[in-house]
Amino acid sequence: MLTKGLRDEENERINNVLKQLTALTFVPEGWSNADADVLLQKLGLSIEALTKIDANELNHYLVRFHLDWANMEQFADVLARLSANAGLDGFKAKAVALYNFIQQESKMMSFGIMGKISALSK
Repeated sequence: MLTKGLRDEENERINNVLKQLTALTFVPEGWSNADADVLLQKLGLSIEALTKIDANELNHYLVRFHLDWANMEQFADVLARLSANAGLDGFKAKAVALYNFIQQESKMMSFGIMGKISALSK
């Protein structure tokens, strides 16, 4: 179990990695699997691992890796963008599953997340 100070530090580290991944996915012509893998490795993942892991396992992995709800939503956003920009089609279903997991497990209704699910389900 992490203490509050360590949890805050870990949360900030995760948040920084997710911001870098988000920035990378916004520029499709600048996309590189190698660049993404370097960032994902900081979360104990890789493009290949994300391709192979099923959605339920990924959701529970992110919980064990201490991502909070906001970071999980940001990670789902990254998956959705990777699906669209990098041609990683299987990531769309994983993003939807993660959004649904957040809605269910956080016990908070988010119209923003519902909109993201709806947009990906079209």
